Amino acid sequence: MASAPQLPLFYNGLEPLSSETHADYRIQPQDSAPHLIGQHAIPITTDEFALVQRFMPIVFSVGDDAIPLGLMGLNEGVNVFIGDDGKLVDDNFYVPAYVRRYPYMLARLRPESEELSLCFDPSSPVLGAYDEGDKLFENGQPTEVTKQILAFNEQFEQAGQRTQNFMRELRELGLLMEGEVSIQPDAGGQPFIYRGFQMVNEEKLNGLRGDQLRKMQQSGMLPLLYAHLFSLALMREVFGRQVQQGKTPPSLPQGV
Repeated sequence: MASAPQLPLFYNGLEPLSSETHADYRIQPQDSAPHLIGQHAIPITTDEFALVQRFMPIVFSVGDDAIPLGLMGLNEGVNVFIGDDGKLVDDNFYVPAYVRRYPYMLARLRPESEELSLCFDPSSPVLGAYDEGDKLFENGQPTEVTKQILAFNEQFEQAGQRTQNFMRELRELGLLMEGEVSIQPDAGGQPFIYRGFQMVNEEKLNGLRGDQLRKMQQSGMLPLLYAHLFSLALMREVFGRQVQQGKTPPSLPQGV
């Protein structure tokens, strides 16, 4: 079932980054992402649709607060792009910004506050009081590395706002419908039916008035919808990877 994750996905906790508390913290480069093992659906932003649709199917989670998801597998607990060692199976792959953001995140320290603070997951081995690695602070001030991390997180938040606006328009136009994909295995037998996600109703899209379509074209929304629709052809490719990796469920699946 591809439902909206209970954010924040991957995070075990959040702690505000402080020049006092974390004055001696450094970043240690990681060559793997263990938190990605078995994660089959990753939140993505509309800014990424053009890149994501080259590698993964783009679908929408179920529910009123639907979000776009890049499918790294068609079944719970299956990720065909990440090996058991947490490393990418293929070097030529677009890693979603949500993944690259970890272990950092902009968050409100108090519910009533409008200000966002740069936080991190204290359980992550990426940063700590290490002897080697890039410093986060120097002489009580953020280093260039920390400034770059903050800038990336700010850009991600802005992309998130654009994605929320896109989803609101999608709901107002009534273009989302329950998705279903049937995949016939090459070896024959009964098809695998995947449900539990939403997709754009292409018939409704084609039936929109000319002025509505023109407005969507001018706003950049229409190309995003077609990127999503074109990406659905990758369902079979992801299914094929699951077969090759021996990760196809023995019984007919009911959702992604």
